Amino acid sequence: MDTLISARKIELSYRCLEQAVTVLLFVVLVLSHFVFLPPMYANDLIANTSAATTPTLYQAGEILRENLSPVYRNEIFERSMRSKYSGWKVNHVADGIKHIKMVKYYNGKPVKINVVEINPKVAQDFEIMPATASSNSLNHKSSIRNMAQRTNSIVAINGGFFKPQSGIPLGTLMINGKLFTGPIYNRVALGIFDNGFDVARIEFNGKITGNNTEIKIDNINQPRMLSSYVLVYTRDWGSYAPASPRDGVQLQIVDNKITAASANPLFIPENGFVLVGPKEKLSALFGSAKVDVEISLNPKWDNVKHIISGGPYLVKNGNIYVDVSEEKLLSIGGRNPRSAVGYTSANNLIIVAVDGREGSSVGLTLYELAQFMKSLGCENAINLDGGGSTVMYVNGQIVNSPPQTGGIALSNAIVVSKKTIE
Repeated sequence: MDTLISARKIELSYRCLEQAVTVLLFVVLVLSHFVFLPPMYANDLIANTSAATTPTLYQAGEILRENLSPVYRNEIFERSMRSKYSGWKVNHVADGIKHIKMVKYYNGKPVKINVVEINPKVAQDFEIMPATASSNSLNHKSSIRNMAQRTNSIVAINGGFFKPQSGIPLGTLMINGKLFTGPIYNRVALGIFDNGFDVARIEFNGKITGNNTEIKIDNINQPRMLSSYVLVYTRDWGSYAPASPRDGVQLQIVDNKITAASANPLFIPENGFVLVGPKEKLSALFGSAKVDVEISLNPKWDNVKHIISGGPYLVKNGNIYVDVSEEKLLSIGGRNPRSAVGYTSANNLIIVAVDGREGSSVGLTLYELAQFMKSLGCENAINLDGGGSTVMYVNGQIVNSPPQTGGIALSNAIVVSKKTIE
């Protein structure tokens, strides 16, 4: 019998507990107001509450949710994890971070699954973010252990798709507000904010203007998909731009000025970029005294700190939603090792690594993975790179069984790293 209790029931239990405490808090505040006593009991639970006014029940609930003491919030998390994953071993990683190992059966065959669930409001000493194989350029690959150790991380899982030969990420990647690479086929991505998460398919918008001419920019730091594309390459790509398309040209741009033009690969300056595309398009910029570049993403996602791409969707707004064909990912079907990331309505982040291609674990289809992510309470979830790339690291150890011992060399990962004290 499957002993994994429905995450939605756990969410309901949590909300009932929260509402009960809210009512208790409201009663305490009202009584303290009318008997002219300072609200000592309320202040033990919350911070910055004025004794001069009595909040409404709704306001009291909002105060409670935002100002629960770290100890009390952690106790709620501990209880919810024990209940949610009853029957499985729940390993303590850090306050607000749990690692669960389980074996489930699909059509009578075993599947080994590793889950990490994180409550960011409890795990306040840690930051969830993408990491790359190298801090110098994108065209590198490294083991997940090396990436975790370099970023002082206690949890890591392989990230988005990448070009095997070079390690260049294939899809949207933003770290600390800096856009490294743009989307491919508008694939779905996870946005990470200071106060939560979001998921959406990402569109790239870019243009360069000069000589009263506006030219569309199709992407940034991505391999060429069409000869007609105009692409921007920054120093994150490497020292030199890739080869021009047939009858193409490259423009080196520094401080909004064209400093060099050539059909051959140009050096990418530290304080500029190289634009590569068809000469029939870019020749309109020749002789321009100044060029202006604008790059943005849709959705705009104000205040987003990090973005990492994956695909396809698994869960969308609480419903199973696997848009494989729309994201041009038909090649990753079948039963395979899988990696996924999602978040609950309470803004807990859930990352999952599924072993496959072995007798003790046969892997999951994308639809089965979507069902599993929904069973954990994910409101939104996306698939990450899988197969030989699937690998999870927790507290210095590789906790799953990747096809290659220790996992293959990867381009990027999602890490849970210790925050640096500024």
